[in-house]
Amino acid sequence: MSAHPPHPRTRRRRAALAVSCAVLLVASGCSFGEPGPDPAGEPPILPTPSTSASRDGTGSEVVATVLAKGLRVPWGIAFLPDGGALVTERDSGRILQVGPESEPDGLRVTEVQTLAEVTAGGEGGLMGIAVSPDYQQDRTVFVYYTAERDNRIARLTLGEPPRPILTGIPKARTHNGGGLAFGPDGQLYASTGDAGDRNQAQDDKRLGGKILRITTDGEPAPGNPFPDSPVWSLGHRNVQGFTWTDGRMYAVEFGQSTWDEINVVEKGRNYGWPAVEGRSDDRRYVNPIVQWPTSDASCSGLAQAESVLATACLRGRRLWLVELTGTGTVLGQPRDLLTNQYGRLRAIAAAPDGSFWVSTSNHDGRGDPVAEDDRLLRLVFADGGAGRS
Repeated sequence: MSAHPPHPRTRRRRAALAVSCAVLLVASGCSFGEPGPDPAGEPPILPTPSTSASRDGTGSEVVATVLAKGLRVPWGIAFLPDGGALVTERDSGRILQVGPESEPDGLRVTEVQTLAEVTAGGEGGLMGIAVSPDYQQDRTVFVYYTAERDNRIARLTLGEPPRPILTGIPKARTHNGGGLAFGPDGQLYASTGDAGDRNQAQDDKRLGGKILRITTDGEPAPGNPFPDSPVWSLGHRNVQGFTWTDGRMYAVEFGQSTWDEINVVEKGRNYGWPAVEGRSDDRRYVNPIVQWPTSDASCSGLAQAESVLATACLRGRRLWLVELTGTGTVLGQPRDLLTNQYGRLRAIAAAPDGSFWVSTSNHDGRGDPVAEDDRLLRLVFADGGAGRS
């Protein structure tokens, strides 16, 4: 996720490129070869041609191509300046690089390093990853991971041990949060879960059940709503994905058993957990702009292209598209894509060329993996973008 939103002309160029790519994918049936042997261990396998098209309820076509297979719970995706992506595997603690180099007829997938500091278990492990906005100068990336006693955020130069910058984020078998990204303001944002202790979500002095905003040194960012605190917003149950569009921050949140949510996240606001789940009449809490039954959603990743939010869902086994107005409200009804086609969907990121990259999560202990799982997919919209045709 870039630190600054692209210029509208850049977005239009990306959408045009996505259309061209979709046509090429359908016409040529692009093939992807296997990467060469990796002495550090068995790498993921790139597939032979695997391209499919599906339509949403409005007739818009999306073309899905499998970029990589044989992964194990790919959790976070962050793009490098050269167009390649870093992908984390939750349970193995590995950081993989996908592209931009190619093998014969395909992309190269290589293991960059394995973080020995990761203590995986339950929903914890190596989760979010963010590339420094100044990566070409500082070669720095940031990761969110579960250690022996806590969840923590660290900075690292690829190939070197991570250096923790924020520790003490509560860990548990469930609700570890894990999202990590730079905002348009250049500050580093992280989402945490309540770690099964729901009451801490309302305590602004504790790190669980929050969205945090910090500097690259791990200090509370200037302008935070609570003195000397990294807390940006509170009252969250378990946020894993967030993004920005038109200067607004959006986050997707797991509900308990009734409603999953997308919220507009604002400085110092309270999002209600555990007092409320979904919309309420209590004005102390911010209502979501979208809510779904948990059986249709349980969404993890969130990304944006143009005026559309796209969220990747685990239990719902689908992608939801939510179109926004210029004022940030929802336009029409959310549309679902890829429903039950690839199983559980976890991460989603907007690529530099205007496509979406999406990961499956069928090896996370709750899915039904097939031989190719877990997979990394590339999605392009044949009508020119994720919005309405």
